[in-house]
Amino acid sequence: MNYNVVTLAPGLIFVATPIGRARDITLYALDVLACADLLVAEDTRVLRKLMRLHGLPLAGRKILSYHDHNGEIARPKIMSALAEGKSVAFTSDAGTPLIADPGHRLAVAARAQGHAVTMAPGPVAAIMGLTLSGLACEQFFFAGFLPTAVEARRKALLKLTEIHATLIFYESPKRLAASLEAMASCLGADRQAALCRELTKRFEEIRCAPLGVLSHDIAQQEIKGECVVVVAPASDGQDIAYADIDAALREALQTMRIKDAATLVAGALNLPRRVIYQR
Repeated sequence: MNYNVVTLAPGLIFVATPIGRARDITLYALDVLACADLLVAEDTRVLRKLMRLHGLPLAGRKILSYHDHNGEIARPKIMSALAEGKSVAFTSDAGTPLIADPGHRLAVAARAQGHAVTMAPGPVAAIMGLTLSGLACEQFFFAGFLPTAVEARRKALLKLTEIHATLIFYESPKRLAASLEAMASCLGADRQAALCRELTKRFEEIRCAPLGVLSHDIAQQEIKGECVVVVAPASDGQDIAYADIDAALREALQTMRIKDAATLVAGALNLPRRVIYQR
């Protein structure tokens, strides 16, 4: 057994779990999972497997399922356990709960009823991707998953042009090519980026290249595994241009064809014509 028998204070405990490599779990997380009065998981099968790997006994405890689709039903059961003075441990499928995972409404409800909310910290794919990207880490913005719909994704990315920090995205392998293409178009094909795939797993891979290059390369390949995409901050020149580019294009397009408008605006803002044309 790899845990200590501890007495946990009543309250809700979010437990970060490995994002791939099972041994990345912390010793305190093992203590919490072994000793909490009630176990709650985004996917009960995932938590059961993790506990078996680390020799953690259920000791007669059941694991309650809680995710985005059953929250209204499951939340009252959890609140009832908290009201009885029990310790409740919650895990998402991988990594830190609430980071692009369910649990926010549960935390809000617990605090609203005066229950303690704490955490057993651990792995976060976004931070690992940022660390391995080689890009600026001083300021960063976690954008999570982009919308699936083409126009909604484009609008979300255009809003991010106003943020002067490194951007971090999560993406599934099936949507990766489309998202990278949209990023290159909206954020700039020359903007440096890193694709971090299968973090902590056997086939971990980090690709660093401009967004345009990544988009082109990924479009030609079949990608497997969950991905983190990290995009460098825009250069000072890009910051200024993106603040004015849409207004300049709208004005030019009133009297010009698209190609001519792109040429005019690119020259006025001292940006590559290809970037303006794509936008």
